[in-house]
Amino acid sequence: MSQDLRHFQVTDPFGRTWDVEFRWQQNAISIRHADAVDCKYYLSCGGEKRELVVALRHPDLLKVAAERGRPLTDPWVIRLADHHVRHMISTWEDMDKVLVTVPYEDLVRHSLAVADEEERERERALRAR
Repeated sequence: MSQDLRHFQVTDPFGRTWDVEFRWQQNAISIRHADAVDCKYYLSCGGEKRELVVALRHPDLLKVAAERGRPLTDPWVIRLADHHVRHMISTWEDMDKVLVTVPYEDLVRHSLAVADEEERERERALRAR
């Protein structure tokens, strides 16, 4: 993805632009005894500030990785979480929550979007040679 995964902007359905900052990724078993990977984000829009933790269930990540024939890596998980944050803000879905667990169906959709982005990146790199 040519976009910065650690700092990006997303427009909500109300026309406001949110600044998003990725803070950390951590195995949730160590902080809340959950079989998931948590990604934390700081969101801000004008004077409004929010914290958001996106939880990706480990069994779902393993299943989707196997279905895609790819290894489960930190960069891939961050890209999946970023896609979910972008979806949440652009639709305002679950924005009343601080901790959101990504449903399996959304994880599949995000993984397909990441695969498309990776393919476009490969094509761009080949054309640049």
